[in-house]
Amino acid sequence: MNVNSISEKEVVAIILYISLFFMIVAVALIVFFYFSRKKIIQKELEKKDLILAHQKEQLHAVIITQEEERKRIAQDLHDDISSKLNVVSLNSYLLTSANLTESETKEITANIINITAKALDNSRKIAHNLLPPVFDKFGLHAGVEELCEEFESSKLVKVTYQNKIDFDDNEKHKHLHVFRILQELMNNSLRHGKASEISITFDSADGISKCFYKDNGIGFNPDNPEIHKGLGMKNINSRISFLNGNIKISSDLNKGIEVLFTF
Repeated sequence: MNVNSISEKEVVAIILYISLFFMIVAVALIVFFYFSRKKIIQKELEKKDLILAHQKEQLHAVIITQEEERKRIAQDLHDDISSKLNVVSLNSYLLTSANLTESETKEITANIINITAKALDNSRKIAHNLLPPVFDKFGLHAGVEELCEEFESSKLVKVTYQNKIDFDDNEKHKHLHVFRILQELMNNSLRHGKASEISITFDSADGISKCFYKDNGIGFNPDNPEIHKGLGMKNINSRISFLNGNIKISSDLNKGIEVLFTF
């Protein structure tokens, strides 16, 4: 009888110990999963913060680029258009003067016509830089063709252009970013790289559009951090981001530059 009661107590104790053990394990698992989940959430928040910081930096770069572009347009309007219109206004006022000879009247009139024609031509160039009519009407391929012809017309650089993609006209808003990237690269090749040859090729693989860009300019040191801090590179990187693409730039001193970007 006494042995049975001790045996029962031992059984109860064992059950209690087992229950306590499982409770401790359960609590330990709950604590473990709680802190693991907390760590995962913290990492996700940190990742979101990094993404937001990156987006903020891109937006900042775009705003700076837009402001620089507005300043350039304002300067062009002031230097070219405004000054020429002032001369036209002055000459028009001279026509109202009394005792003008016929030859003087013809000379002033010819001057007005000449300056007005130049002002119109410059205003067309400013509008063209904002949005090339050929690009707007015929798309990226025609826009890049015209861009290459414009650079070649300077007689400073030879441009080779190949296109193996049939661009969708419904994606013109995306293609404008591609066009601006090429504009920036070509301007840098000519202005900073002193290149005499530029090569541009559009191709696609596995549904991804690619652009290969190359020049034979003086190149640059890729380890120089200042290269990547420039407004031009920030502008290019922000446009690549909008396109959900990637960009790889290879260069070395006196070996030109090679660029591959997707869009």
